[in-house]
Amino acid sequence: MTPTTTPPPIRPTEDQRPVTLDWSSKGLWLPDTTTTGTALGAVGYDLFDGPFTWPVMVARLRAIEANIAQMARYCATHDVDFAPHGKTTMSPRLFAAQLAAGAWAITVATVNQALAAYRFGVPRVLLANEVLDPRPLRWLARQGRDLLCYVDSLAGVSVLREALADGGKVRVLVELGYPGGRAGCRTVDEAEQVARAAAAVPGVEVAGVAGFEGMLPDVAQVETFLTTLAQAAARIAPVCPYPVLLSAGGSTWFDVVVEVLAPVARAHGGRLVLRSGAVITHDDGTYAASGPFTRRPEEGSLTAALEVWAQVLSTPEPGLAILGAGKRDLPYDIGLPVPLSVRGLDGRQRTLDGSTVERLNDQHAFLRDAPVAPGELVRLGISHPCAAFDKWRVIPVVDDAYRVVDVIDTYF
Repeated sequence: MTPTTTPPPIRPTEDQRPVTLDWSSKGLWLPDTTTTGTALGAVGYDLFDGPFTWPVMVARLRAIEANIAQMARYCATHDVDFAPHGKTTMSPRLFAAQLAAGAWAITVATVNQALAAYRFGVPRVLLANEVLDPRPLRWLARQGRDLLCYVDSLAGVSVLREALADGGKVRVLVELGYPGGRAGCRTVDEAEQVARAAAAVPGVEVAGVAGFEGMLPDVAQVETFLTTLAQAAARIAPVCPYPVLLSAGGSTWFDVVVEVLAPVARAHGGRLVLRSGAVITHDDGTYAASGPFTRRPEEGSLTAALEVWAQVLSTPEPGLAILGAGKRDLPYDIGLPVPLSVRGLDGRQRTLDGSTVERLNDQHAFLRDAPVAPGELVRLGISHPCAAFDKWRVIPVVDDAYRVVDVIDTYF
């Protein structure tokens, strides 16, 4: 184990003011009213009768709670730590819920995201990226938080030396990559060289090694990369003042990560830290088809928690309906939205089996083979949650009866 203690429960700060809702809140219709998320959630509005308009993205409360609990159980069962990637949601409420469920840290990708996490009161931040700008690194390192970031080059070590010249502390994970991948040392020898150079910088503690396997196409290539990561950990361990940390695990292959790296971490007396981000909401597309629990259903399951409700604007030709939601509202980088059901003008819901969204414009979706009429509301599941939250500043949270019980605020 590392010497730092388990983070205390997240505490509100002055920067966690109740989110203000007004005319500028997309998905809400408040032309003459200002309220707060807390106040709006307390009313218990029905999504279809309250101050909402279309399109609107909602989060299903029961699904989010179940997903957080599922990942907590999974990590406890396998004796690994969890630092969910905050870039998915950038929401103080969801960070707090994950920390309360036992998350070891919150992961971020940029210094601005790290600053937001600090303002939210997150006590341990894993900045899963190289930081080559000494000014924000200098500030972050002096805040008395447990800060970890990546380093993969001697140039990065020089920035660490510059940023910490007048004090501060940073723990670093040496990042290992693979040919054609993103950042990270390409060889174990290079990783060891960077680790030794970083360990010589005052204020720097080499904590271990990290990598990202999420873009690899199959189990065999993931296992090969993780084996190299394990070799790097063995080489780096001698310069770590405490038992080595290993960190990997996107939302697609974290089961393979646990299988390969958890025994390695334990053999060194250290810990494995997973960083999966999309698991908090899951989806109806990418991860529904490829996530770990599709391969290992005996371990549990995740539930899609995000829905975008869009109105049918036009049915201009047979088999085609135009919805009032597009690239401004829906993720489309990895898979298109999934039609789930339609709410008729009479308030009844019907399934949409066999229909597809074939493409998106900025503000329109092209829905094929769906028996819908203008004015009806189509419920769309999303694919790839990491590109969904950033399109919405506020997201109503609904119960099973579609009563709005809370509002998630995001900070992108």
